[in-house]
Amino acid sequence: MSERQINSKLVLLGESAVGKSSIVLRFVKSQFSEFQEATIGAAFLTQTVVCGDPQRTVRFEIWDTAGQERYHSLAPMYYRGAQAAIIVYDITNAGSFQRAKSWVNELNEQANSVKVIALAGNKLDLEEQRAVTVDEAQAYATENGLIFMETSAKTATNIVELFTAVALRLPRDAPANPTGGQQLTEGNGNAPARRCCR
Repeated sequence: MSERQINSKLVLLGESAVGKSSIVLRFVKSQFSEFQEATIGAAFLTQTVVCGDPQRTVRFEIWDTAGQERYHSLAPMYYRGAQAAIIVYDITNAGSFQRAKSWVNELNEQANSVKVIALAGNKLDLEEQRAVTVDEAQAYATENGLIFMETSAKTATNIVELFTAVALRLPRDAPANPTGGQQLTEGNGNAPARRCCR
C-alpha cells in the first residue's frame, strides 16, 4: 500500500529569545548555534516526518516568525492558512509563558485553519533556572487541548518528538497542498526525512 504525503503549513510563535529559530534549526538541519541572531519578519524552511501506523509522510512547511513586539502585527500573515502551530516559551521566563497563553487565545479566535496547537517549553537544559513548572504548563495544555512537551534545542531533547506529535495529530484528510501556490524548498532538497520511530 502506498503511503500518503500530507503537506502542512506550520507556524512557530512565541516571544523573542525563547528559541523558536533554534528549534527549527535543530529539527531541519540537526544544528544548534549558541548565538542565534533574532529573526526579522519570518524564515521559511521545510522538513519531512514519516510516522504512524499505517505509515504516512508529513511535509512541514515551517514558518519561523519574529518574536519582537514590533513584528506582532505581521503574525496573522504567517499563521493564515496554517494547519498547525507550535507556541514556544522559555521555561526560565514566566513572562514568556504568559505571552504563549495569549498566542493560544489569538489562534483560537482568529485562525480557524489551525487544527493542531502544540505548547513547547524550551531551554530544558537550564532546569536549575526554571521559572515555569511542568505541572503548571501541563495543566494549561490539557485544559486547552494542546500537545505539550518540554524541549531543548541545545541538547536536541524532544525536538523530533514534538514535530512527530504534531504530525500524528493532523487530520488524515488534510489537503495535499494546503498553502497553494508554488512549493519552495530550503537548500538542495536532499535533507533526509525524519522518522518518528527508530
